[in-house]
Amino acid sequence: MTGITIKAWRRISRQAIYSMLSAIWLVPSWASAQDAPLKQLSGKIYDEQGREALPGAVIRALYTGHATVSDADGHFELSVPDTVGHVVISYVGYGNDTLTVADLSSGAVLRLKPARALGEVKVESRRKSTEISLLSTAKVEKIGSRELMKAACCNLSESFETTPSVDVGFTDAVSGYKQIQMLGLAGSYTSFTRENIPDIRGLAAITGLTFTPGAWVESMQLSKGAGSVVNGYEGTTGQINVEWRKPFAEKEPTLFLNGYQNSQGRTEGNLVLSKRFSESLSTNLLLHGRSDWAKVDQNKDGFLDQPLGQTFVGSNRWFFFDKSGFEVQGGVKGVYLDNTGGQKGYKKGMEQIDGNPWGYRQKIRRVEGWAKIGKVFPEKVWKSMGLQLSGVYHDQQSSYGSRAYNGRQQSFYANYIYQTIIGNTNHIIKGGASFVADNYKESFIGTPYNRSEYVPGAFVEYSYNYLNRFGLVAGLRADHHNIFGTFVTPRLHVRYAPAENSVFRASVGRAQRTANVFAENLGYMASSRSYILSGNAPGKPYGLNPEVAWNMGVNFTQKFMLNYRDGSFSTDYYYTDFTNQVVVDIEKPGEVRFYNLDGRSFAHSFQAQLDYEPIRKLDVRLAYRYYNVRSTYDGVQKLKPLVAAHRAFLNLGYETGNNWKLDYTVQWIGPKRLPVRFGNDHGEQPEGDSPSFVQMNAQISKSWKEGNLEVYLGGENLTGYMQHDLITGADNPFGHNFDGSVIWGPGMGRSIYAGFRYKL
Repeated sequence: MTGITIKAWRRISRQAIYSMLSAIWLVPSWASAQDAPLKQLSGKIYDEQGREALPGAVIRALYTGHATVSDADGHFELSVPDTVGHVVISYVGYGNDTLTVADLSSGAVLRLKPARALGEVKVESRRKSTEISLLSTAKVEKIGSRELMKAACCNLSESFETTPSVDVGFTDAVSGYKQIQMLGLAGSYTSFTRENIPDIRGLAAITGLTFTPGAWVESMQLSKGAGSVVNGYEGTTGQINVEWRKPFAEKEPTLFLNGYQNSQGRTEGNLVLSKRFSESLSTNLLLHGRSDWAKVDQNKDGFLDQPLGQTFVGSNRWFFFDKSGFEVQGGVKGVYLDNTGGQKGYKKGMEQIDGNPWGYRQKIRRVEGWAKIGKVFPEKVWKSMGLQLSGVYHDQQSSYGSRAYNGRQQSFYANYIYQTIIGNTNHIIKGGASFVADNYKESFIGTPYNRSEYVPGAFVEYSYNYLNRFGLVAGLRADHHNIFGTFVTPRLHVRYAPAENSVFRASVGRAQRTANVFAENLGYMASSRSYILSGNAPGKPYGLNPEVAWNMGVNFTQKFMLNYRDGSFSTDYYYTDFTNQVVVDIEKPGEVRFYNLDGRSFAHSFQAQLDYEPIRKLDVRLAYRYYNVRSTYDGVQKLKPLVAAHRAFLNLGYETGNNWKLDYTVQWIGPKRLPVRFGNDHGEQPEGDSPSFVQMNAQISKSWKEGNLEVYLGGENLTGYMQHDLITGADNPFGHNFDGSVIWGPGMGRSIYAGFRYKL
């Protein structure tokens, strides 16, 4: 609950949009009227009963360009030429009123009557599975549930297969975890929120993506670049906000059941129970279970392609909405994960010494709790306040061969937000204060790394909108970190719409974060690489300074209609420049080093995307993405390793009249720079480039009973393309050249899956 509620926002937004559209007609058409002497009109506008002031009403002098809108108290003042005889007052939902100038010359009190009800008008349209609003100041891609159902979508790390803005790849050849990239940078630089409360951060930077099942997700909002200061000072490359299923939603079923099975021994089940007790009170229970039970080794290297184990996730949420505008919602979530992997002969408890099978173990226990408390003022729907609270306990124990890593995180988050307007709804201001507390206790190969971070902060954000053509959001926050001191975070978003279906946007902002070098780089533990911390900042976490970056971006969106069908084209460019970065250096074989940036580090990102429906119910998405990501390694500026500069993308989605759906995705991934590394012959392999490759996914589904029952069959990586040298030195995992962390391609071969979705 950030600021104004959805219901209240829709109401005020409708009036604001109506006012802006009405103002478009305020074009001077009588030159003589513009030159005539002016006189002052004033008054107040209320509803028919005179109880509620009407802010945002349009007061327009006929046949001239003179107009204004009423303020928060319904008051207005308007200067008009002496030649004007009549004034029209408009407000959405009310009938227009035409008055003489004499009626308004002495501060009149005016009452508008509700518009007469019209007969039912039914408008049908086919909603896109991914939408980009032309009205929001920042560019936000809304990924709906239909988009998520185009693929297996078992958890968040697998929810972006049909989204070209996000790259997905394996962290290593042992754990089976996938990580994402945005703007060419790791997922830890992206702010993940659950309904605008921080979700995946800290020690869960890699593992946390698996803790949100796709079946729980109602939609996601993806925005690149600088975000809102209301959500904090992190988020270098953007924000991904996840909206869960709402029990009070109009079409939310009482029961949602999902089952999934693939050919690689992965079984999943999801259950969502929703109960609406009244218009005010509702709840839902969400359960998830996963079992990986088959030993799969498709590249025949003696290591399991994915670990064996179980994952259980459960959550319960409650919602209360009072007619007075008071709202409360809260929930709890628990996660239990237990995985075992490594060589096929490894069993739990085996001693990790030369001659025994190399093993991987991970256990995670996590509990989260959160609450949102808010108040909207019915008599002033543009005014609201809200308090967000959350707490996290995260404990993970990991072992990669003889190397042990354990971590525990306890976090608390509070954020108070107050929203109001300045004069009218064209000027919105938010302000508030936040507090973040993190307590970390880590142990790596027996060495403790403990720290506590406390960050109180305050923020203000101003939004301006002019005639729906120009918009601006300017934010500033100041935070005090108990280790790094006080810092300021400015952010700015600008929007300009030269035409109804064309929008230019620009953004710039600063971001800061503390790197968790072990949790964010788990993949390098699946090797014999030595972890070397070369920080030169005593008293700071790991001896390293905070990561600080500026992100600047521009984008353009054009919507069009061709052959009576909708389409859109968008292109964007973002530049991220680090003033300090924790450099992860794997340029020397057998080592992974961490040190503060000494030189330049930056990322250029360009993307172009076309969405169109060439024939009815056939959706086509074409995209191309280019990255230029560089950093300074020991004084030498190089391309960041394992990042593809080029990527091309095609997604086809077709729906028949009898509820068959077919989806097909193909993408080409260009070469990636490979650092110097050990080979199987124990010698060094020089720098080079990985080969480019193509991946294909497809799914077919059929629904019955008005969509309440759906079955689906699909395949991932249909070409079966794999990086067959996933693990160097696999025959001697305790040797110095063992390395399963240089991953440039798919870590698993072809997978066929089937499942069902049932709603009641």
